[in-house]
Amino acid sequence: MNQKVAIITGGSRGIGRSIAIALARHGVDSILTYQSRQADANNVVAEVEKLGRKAVTLPLDVAYTASFIAFRTEVTAVLQQHWQRPTFDFLVNNAGQGIHKSFADTSEADFDLMMNMHLKGVFFLTQTLLPLIADHGRIVNISSGLTRFALPGYAAYATMKGAVETLTKYLAKELGPRGIAVNVVAPGALATDFGGGAVRDNKELNAYVASQTALGRVGRPDDLGGVVASLLSDDNRWINAQRIEASGGMFL
Repeated sequence: MNQKVAIITGGSRGIGRSIAIALARHGVDSILTYQSRQADANNVVAEVEKLGRKAVTLPLDVAYTASFIAFRTEVTAVLQQHWQRPTFDFLVNNAGQGIHKSFADTSEADFDLMMNMHLKGVFFLTQTLLPLIADHGRIVNISSGLTRFALPGYAAYATMKGAVETLTKYLAKELGPRGIAVNVVAPGALATDFGGGAVRDNKELNAYVASQTALGRVGRPDDLGGVVASLLSDDNRWINAQRIEASGGMFL
């Protein structure tokens, strides 16, 4: 039986790092992409290796679709070199960044960045890697609680995530004949450097989010890794085309 392998975009920190470590605990190896933080990505590799699993890093800008064919070639070589197989099992579309601007102040450049990174990138990276995804594999797209509730300043970002949630249903429908399940995991507000680290560093905002969360605190990246790892386990193989929010119960 082939060793299970996942590709995690944006695997050098935050949610991506948490997913890689949680998957390692579940016996899954990883190919982690990073845009600029190679040292951070290498640190995640070291953490995975301490758990007895294997991880490899590759650079990737998910907003630059012209690089995707070359990336697929690199993935093919890495799979053969490290796992002696032509396919991988799990794709986690996680990479991205946010902006916080009102609808009125969002520029076309802001919009295009969010679209290229969070929607066009997810669409065409998944399409490009499709020949390498093993039959009966899985895809998880990371979305946001902001597609269910609206907070001023996130119109462009949340619009793209809402589109990804619709894309997820179409992927599940079209890839179903290959036995590939496709789901969404939607985090709530997290104490990370996302969006400039506001939720983590602004005490008033942190306290407000905690007060609006049923479990009484702001989320942490490590709250998400296990959710994705569980969703990719055999126990959850029958879950398909679903949006699973992992927010601790925000704005109920």
